Amino acid sequence: MNSRIHWMKYIKPYLPYFIIGPLCMLVEVVGEVVMPKLLAVLINSANRGELTVAASLGVMGMLALTALFMMAGGVGGAYFASKASVNFAADLRADAFAHVQTYSFSNIDKYSTGSLVTRLTNDVTQVQNFVNMLLRMALRAPGMLIAALIMAITLQPSLSVVLAVSIPLLLLAVGSIIVTGFRRFSAMQKKIDNLNSTVQESVTNVRVVKSFVREDFEIEKFKKVNRDLKQSTFSAMRLMIFITPVMTLILNFTVLAVIWFGGEIVLNFGMEVGDLSAFINYVTQILSSLMMITMLLMFSSRALASARRIREVLEERPDLSDEGAAFPDKKVESGKIEFRGVSFRYYKNSEGKVLDSISLTIEPGSTVGIIGSTGCGKTTLVSLIPRLYDTDEGEVLVDGVNVKDYSLKHLRDGVGMVLQKNTLFSGSVAENLAWGSPDAGEAEMAEAASSAQADKFIRTLPGGYDAPVERGGANLSGGQRQRLCIARTLLKKPKIVILDDSTSAVDTATETEIRRTFREKLKDSTKLIIAQRISSVKDTDFIVVMNEGKIVGVGRHEELYAKNAEYREICESQGERREA
Repeated sequence: MNSRIHWMKYIKPYLPYFIIGPLCMLVEVVGEVVMPKLLAVLINSANRGELTVAASLGVMGMLALTALFMMAGGVGGAYFASKASVNFAADLRADAFAHVQTYSFSNIDKYSTGSLVTRLTNDVTQVQNFVNMLLRMALRAPGMLIAALIMAITLQPSLSVVLAVSIPLLLLAVGSIIVTGFRRFSAMQKKIDNLNSTVQESVTNVRVVKSFVREDFEIEKFKKVNRDLKQSTFSAMRLMIFITPVMTLILNFTVLAVIWFGGEIVLNFGMEVGDLSAFINYVTQILSSLMMITMLLMFSSRALASARRIREVLEERPDLSDEGAAFPDKKVESGKIEFRGVSFRYYKNSEGKVLDSISLTIEPGSTVGIIGSTGCGKTTLVSLIPRLYDTDEGEVLVDGVNVKDYSLKHLRDGVGMVLQKNTLFSGSVAENLAWGSPDAGEAEMAEAASSAQADKFIRTLPGGYDAPVERGGANLSGGQRQRLCIARTLLKKPKIVILDDSTSAVDTATETEIRRTFREKLKDSTKLIIAQRISSVKDTDFIVVMNEGKIVGVGRHEELYAKNAEYREICESQGERREA
């Protein structure tokens, strides 16, 4: 698989815009070059006393037509450049977003959320602005430079020597500034990442911030990253501020030199005043075109920094894929699960294992409880079943087939997960439930919601199943979010159901009803229940006790209470006894 990004992919569909835009700008260049010549004719005729009303009106008419000609070229160039750059950026942003969706958890861990947001928004916008400017200047600036230089040399070769001094000076000053600019713009983009991450974290967790009265702390933290961005931006912008006066200074000194030496040529060598005026205009055009090229290069330094960051996202190869799957068309049918000598580390170079030599078999249709101390590897263990991560050692099998031999779609279609963090999306209740089954009708949704003990509260919401859900379910309680997530999973009708501490926010009576529903309506599905409460797992077919990444006990409640010290300690800490 070739993961190299080909920028031509985003240019080719809009190639006519990329061609017509710069060509329109050449039309403007022709007008820019013709204008001084027409003015020279007018001035020279007047200076010689040969200017008539008819001739004057004729030249002025040509000047007006030239101006209209230039306007048409400028408007056309700007229009097609905008069409090309906006479409280019839209396709690039869509591809980057789609590629991020293929990332595994490990890939996402390499980037902060704020960084990915910046890359898909701010960085793409920087590239878009550069493409727009490039299309408007790519032919216009060099075209004007060459045409004006030819016209100036043709008019007075000896006076053109002034340019041989000013142009190298300008290029030298600009080159040194651009080299420094690239480093500073790269640093600035990283500071924008930090700012976005801080804002996102604070806004997302605003309830926690307020409950701990940490507003002042968050304000100070934001001030720090905002100050860092301000300083980095000033550092980069100083170059932009400095470059314009330098170029203007060189331009003005060049014009003064042309007037000084040109005046002598007019007085002593017969050069006409109109030709000197035209020569000054051409010199201004030459240096202005160099200033355009300079600004283009300055923008390119920032755009290149952004393009490199976008390329990193697009060339990041997902470490989980269907590549090499032996049975890509196979679907999960019975839900048997086997762990064979499974070990796992989140960081491949770390010595400590999150999971260490796990071996376990779970028969189809059984209900298994998984319990243990916080951080013992319970969530990591079940995350290996739908391949949210891959094992470092050993293998995970579903229906006797290594999970790596399924397509990710078919494997994950067969597994329903209700995660610790109950994530809902902005939209309606029905739209969130439809994640489980996009084609489900309201009756089917109501049945799943009823099984999850959610139907009753949904119908009390204004609009019922059409009631709005704020981002992350912020307008719902923790228990309501959990029940909606369970209903969403029930709609999926998976062969394997994983509940990761997903009833912790509901009362015991509601939890009992949910467990009863699971027994009755998902009797053919394999059910894994991760819980902190003994009451949530004590009636399962068997319980897996974990500690420090290892399985330290497997059995039913009574058996484990009698023989397993870790399990008994958990029970006693919760007031549970063997006879319970």
